[in-house]
Amino acid sequence: MRPLRGIAFKLASVLVFIVMASLIKATADHVPAGQAVFFRSFFAMPVILVWLALRRELGTGLKTANPMGHLWRGVVGTLAMGLGFAGLGYLPLPEVTAIGYAAPLLTVIFAAMFLGEEVRAFRISAVALGMTGVLIVLAPRLSLAPGAAGIAEAFGAMLVLGGAVFAALAQVFVRKLVQTEATPAIVFYFSLTATLLSLVTLPFGWVWPDPWEAGLLVLAGLLGGVGQILLTSSYREADASLVAPFDYASMLFALGIGYFIFAEVPTLPMLGGAALIVTAGILIIWRERQLGLERARQRKAMTP
Repeated sequence: MRPLRGIAFKLASVLVFIVMASLIKATADHVPAGQAVFFRSFFAMPVILVWLALRRELGTGLKTANPMGHLWRGVVGTLAMGLGFAGLGYLPLPEVTAIGYAAPLLTVIFAAMFLGEEVRAFRISAVALGMTGVLIVLAPRLSLAPGAAGIAEAFGAMLVLGGAVFAALAQVFVRKLVQTEATPAIVFYFSLTATLLSLVTLPFGWVWPDPWEAGLLVLAGLLGGVGQILLTSSYREADASLVAPFDYASMLFALGIGYFIFAEVPTLPMLGGAALIVTAGILIIWRERQLGLERARQRKAMTP
């Protein structure tokens, strides 16, 4: 294990994904979300395949024992991606990022509901704290301020929250898939499924992007593949409980890009709500680590 290297890979993946989201946002006024999903997914696949080939894992990395599991994870994950991309056209990048933090909180709830995982008072309290933060971020957008802008922002907030719900469901599918599937297979078949599903939206308003937009979209797809590789590499190098909290560095990157590129000034409710969400997420990660250490000690004590 090389923890510092794992942290570096994690931070790099977070930055790459935020830059990718900013590229999608830059085209959102003209390019529909379904078309953006296509570019993001299709152009990620060559990057992933080249990476697997260089690691000599192309044959073993794409084997699957659960094709239907990949399909359902792909359907739910594509919905999450599409809703998130659509929301980028209505809300500032930092707000979309903050609302997206609801996904790991909701994953705790869904894992208890669908996987039978035990959720004790500590994690329930942390989830409640985090969802309070989500409501604080959402409240100004859901007040339905007079005019079309207020309605559009409320619609965008609901899109992003819906994306977080589906992202949490996707994580539940991933938790089941990792029992039998290799990580490269999960990543590749998700990109493949998302590419195919995005074509369903073709009759509903795809546009012919200009060269600048096409370049941004292709770059977003390539960065998506790079981000997945960096993310996978981070978990190869260090424990998940160590690198997971660095997900929240995305807020710093989103604030910087939002301010300097899109002239988006963060509001106090957004910052306060995001702080609560991040605190809750870190508490859950910390608790998971403590439980993991406790289980390891119990197994060691039972070993003759």
